[in-house]
Amino acid sequence: MFPALYAILDPTLIKDPLVEFAAQLSEAGVELMQLRDKRASARKIYAESRALAERFAGSGVRLILNDRPDIAAMIGAGGVHVGQEDLPVEAARAICGSGCWVGVSTHNLAQLREANQTSADYIAVGPIFPTATKENPDPVVGLDFLRFAREETRKPLVAIGGITIQSAADVFRAGADSVAVVRDLLEAPSPSGRAREYLAIADRSRSGRA
Repeated sequence: MFPALYAILDPTLIKDPLVEFAAQLSEAGVELMQLRDKRASARKIYAESRALAERFAGSGVRLILNDRPDIAAMIGAGGVHVGQEDLPVEAARAICGSGCWVGVSTHNLAQLREANQTSADYIAVGPIFPTATKENPDPVVGLDFLRFAREETRKPLVAIGGITIQSAADVFRAGADSVAVVRDLLEAPSPSGRAREYLAIADRSRSGRA
């Protein structure tokens, strides 16, 4: 089953050392993490991602890099995530290798249908709710679009954008296989405790949906 919680690691929001913070999430049961450091240099992203990859080598954690299939290939990451302005899915896969997952962000019906025709391992849909973690967010698509997306594709769906512990159950019930969370996880008093809350909600919601 696709991992229920997709933790987005934004170093600008994390107060503890990055690897230590990610390790705490792993111990809480998080199996899928994305490093998203939009303002960092390539050298810094390489160093951060390499440290994370070394920490999680041989574990059950899959590390995804945002936008950088080249660095993903260099460090042996578990995958890469591309947006609508980044490399196409097949080009990213050619760079990072067949063993990597490639995920793609979609924000409307045309993008969703196009992504569904690619080899993408999962499709991200959003923003589901208003979000403050992107400088120029796309228009909110809402739960209704997520329900529609669930009918359009058999690929795993990752819902992203403004999701909180209060709204997660509704998001899962609308058809998401996973919720990508940034601020509500990283800024929680206990991020590992918050991660366990999300995973518990996912267990209840996904089993009820089935």
